[in-house]
Amino acid sequence: MPPFQPPTAALRGLIAGLAGRGRRLLQWLWAQEGSHGQRARGLAAGIFCGCFPFFGLQTLLGVALASVVRGNHLLAAAGTWISNPFTYVPLYWFNYQLGSWLLGPGRGWPGLATLQSEGMRQLGWSLMSRLLLGSCLVGLVSAGAGGWLYWWWLERQQAGAD
Repeated sequence: MPPFQPPTAALRGLIAGLAGRGRRLLQWLWAQEGSHGQRARGLAAGIFCGCFPFFGLQTLLGVALASVVRGNHLLAAAGTWISNPFTYVPLYWFNYQLGSWLLGPGRGWPGLATLQSEGMRQLGWSLMSRLLLGSCLVGLVSAGAGGWLYWWWLERQQAGAD
């Protein structure tokens, strides 16, 4: 028997069903109610909060910020997905490097093993101040660009439908 067998019809059907559900979920997210500005502000609020290393709180903070700026709450929650297990390390490393460039060198980037063993709270203000400053700046730029691009896309979609 070969080590790899082609997927059965049932498995292909399952994969196609999951892909269809994912596509419908994305369409549903993009088709949220509200003006173009409300939708763009919600997405931008989520992107901004997703740039911070507040694991487990990013979605709550994104929805709360969306309430303050009168943005779409569901798109704010989705916007926090900018940080996920695949992007944590590069995003926070870049944020730290930006903060270090602005504030001067600190203790140095501790590495993944230190972050896992000691946790963020144990690393001190030297690291956290640089990381939070970099996160704030990256969040502002990313949220501004993401929100504007989404608003522009919505406007173009509407103009094309008219």
